[in-house]
Amino acid sequence: MKKPLVIGIAGGTGSGKTTVTKKILDFLDPDKVVVLRHDSYYKDISAFNGKSPQEINFDHPDALETSLLIKHLRELRSGHKIRQPNYDYTSYKRLDTCTDIEPVSVIIVEGILIFNEKALRELMDIKIFVDTDADERLLRRLSRDLLERGRSIQSVMDQYIATVKPMHLEFVEPSKRWANIIIPEGGENVVAIDMVVVKIREMLN
Repeated sequence: MKKPLVIGIAGGTGSGKTTVTKKILDFLDPDKVVVLRHDSYYKDISAFNGKSPQEINFDHPDALETSLLIKHLRELRSGHKIRQPNYDYTSYKRLDTCTDIEPVSVIIVEGILIFNEKALRELMDIKIFVDTDADERLLRRLSRDLLERGRSIQSVMDQYIATVKPMHLEFVEPSKRWANIIIPEGGENVVAIDMVVVKIREMLN
């Protein structure tokens, strides 16, 4: 099997990474693409020595089992199937079930912190950073956490001030320097996405 093309899509919380990923997928054969989300590799709450969710910094690299993501990505690149963990955001636990993922032609790795780990960066052929205004990112995170993850407005705001914003400034924003392509305004930037798709098709051929 030919080595798959690995695309990393990073950016701050609510920047539009998922939208960019979906728009890229619209131009590719869905049977030949798989998306690995860094969020699926959050450590189970039991790994935090009895801390409550309010005491855990989920926006720090240590909250994620990146070593497992690297292992899985290497296995997929070598033509082997993986069992990706399933994470529940409401209970902060990994589920007993896993998702079986077969090796394919294109692997998209998505997450806010995926450019921070050198070993992970080195497995990527294209590195994309989605750059969006901080106010817009906050509004999107509010909407997502309230509607999809059952959080309260106060808890989302408290987390944003305590960890999300500081960790963005410390880890996410500086990681832009590792990107090959920076897409301002995320999924709304049709021209940039079209250019990325052309490059992907060129590399695949």
